[in-house]
Amino acid sequence: MSAPHHANSRAFQDTVIWITGASSGIGEALARAFAAGGAGLVLSSRQETALQRVRDDCAAAGADGDKLLVLPLDVTDYAAMPGAVQAVLGKFGRIDMLINNAGTSQRSWCLETDMAVYRTLFELNVLGQIALTKAVLPVMVEQGSGHLLVTASVAGKVGVPLRTGYCAAKHAVMGFFDALRTEVAHLGIRVTTITPGFIRTNIGVNALTGTGAPTGKPDIDIDAGMDVSQCAEVIVQGIADGLDEIVVGVGQEMMLLELKRQDPTATFRALEGMAVELRQRGQSPAA
Repeated sequence: MSAPHHANSRAFQDTVIWITGASSGIGEALARAFAAGGAGLVLSSRQETALQRVRDDCAAAGADGDKLLVLPLDVTDYAAMPGAVQAVLGKFGRIDMLINNAGTSQRSWCLETDMAVYRTLFELNVLGQIALTKAVLPVMVEQGSGHLLVTASVAGKVGVPLRTGYCAAKHAVMGFFDALRTEVAHLGIRVTTITPGFIRTNIGVNALTGTGAPTGKPDIDIDAGMDVSQCAEVIVQGIADGLDEIVVGVGQEMMLLELKRQDPTATFRALEGMAVELRQRGQSPAA
C-alpha cells in the first residue's frame, strides 16, 4: 500500500487500545501506527525496557506522551490481570480495543519436542490470550462496546512441518475467538482474527526448539517476508474497514489458505513434500 502506515489510524483518535507483545514485531509496529493517529495506547509485554523504548519512539514521532501507558505484563500470570485492567481503567477510564498479540513460535520435529515445550506454547499463545480477554470482557460489556482482536497465523489454518505445537496453538486461538464472536456480537462487542503469513520480525530467532531454548537463528522464510510496518498498515486498514478476519502477507504461504479451502488433499501432499525438503537440508529448523 502506498499511503504512509499511519494514514488510516486517524479513525482511532482517542480510542483506547491495549496491545500485548508490544515491545517488538507486529505489536510494536501497530503501536507506532496507532500512536501516530492519536490513539490512547497501553503497551504490554514482559520486556519493560523495550516497552519504554517503543513508548519513547512513539512520543518522539509526535504522539501525545500522556496517551501512552507502559504496563509490563506476563500473559501467563493470570493473577496479575485484574490489577492490570484496573491500571488501564485508572489511566483512561475505558478499554476500547484489546489486541492479543503476545506469543512465540516453534521450530522442532514432534519426535524431538519435549511435552514442556507444547505446554509453554499453549500457555503463552492460547491460555494467556483467553485469560486476558476474560479479564477485559466484563469492562467492554459494561461499556456496551469494545473490540477484541488476536494475532493468529496462517499456521492457524494450515498444519506445517516443524510447528506442530505452534499450529495447534494458533488453530486453538482461531477457534476460541471465532466462537467468542458468536457470543458477544449482540452485546456490541466485535471480534477480529488477524492471520499473518511471513512477516519480517524476530519470531524465527525467538522460536522454541524441542528443548524449549530459542533457535537464536534467522529464518529465511521470515527474512523474505512482508515488511512489519506494511503489515501494521494492512491490519489498521482492515480494522477500520470492519473486517472479521484480516489476512496479511505477500509470500507463497498466503496461497496455502485458499488451497486448503479448495483442495485439502493437495495441501497435505504439498506440505509433506516440504517436510521431506527440510529433512534433506539437514533437519535444521532455520537453515
